[in-house]
Amino acid sequence: MRQFSRHSSSGRILLAIGLSALVLGASGCTRVRTHQGYSIDKLLVDSVQPGIDNRASVEGTLGRPSFISQFGEQDWYYVSREMRALAFSNPKPVEQTVLRVRFDPAGNVAAVDRMGLDQVAHISPMGDKTPTLGRNRSLFDEIFGNIGAVGAGGMGGAGGGSNTGGGPNGS
Repeated sequence: MRQFSRHSSSGRILLAIGLSALVLGASGCTRVRTHQGYSIDKLLVDSVQPGIDNRASVEGTLGRPSFISQFGEQDWYYVSREMRALAFSNPKPVEQTVLRVRFDPAGNVAAVDRMGLDQVAHISPMGDKTPTLGRNRSLFDEIFGNIGAVGAGGMGGAGGGSNTGGGPNGS
C-alpha cells in the first residue's frame, strides 16, 4: 500500500488555490463586448425598397423600430451599438449603426439611410462647474450669509409693522 504524507496533500491544495487565484485574477482583465439595441440583418435591411414597401411591410420585415421621430410618424429609427470595456472601466462604443426609414405622407417608404459612429457628436463638458446666472457666493457666504436676517421685513418673518387697520385690535 502506498501512503501519502501530509506535506504532499497540503502542497497540492496550495497549488490548486494558487492556480484558482491566478485564473480569477486574469479573468478580471478580459475585454467585455456587449451589444445594445436592434440586431441588424443586412439581408433584411436590403430587402426594404423605397416606393415598394410601406409601414406595414417594414414592420413585418424589420420589426418595431427603436424609436419613431417626434414630429409626426415620418421617420423610423433602428439603433444598433457594439460596446467594449476592459474589466471595470467605462464602456466605449466600438461600432454603431442607425438605420433611418423615411416615409412619405401616404405611408410608403421614401428612403432608407444608414449612419455610423462617425455621425455621433462628442460633447465635452466645460470644466467641473456649470455656469449659472445669479449671485456668485462662496461657501462661507452660503453658511453665514443669513445671520442677522431673521425677522427682517420682506423675508417672510413677522417684521415690525404696526397694526393700524380696521381689525379688532386696530381702532
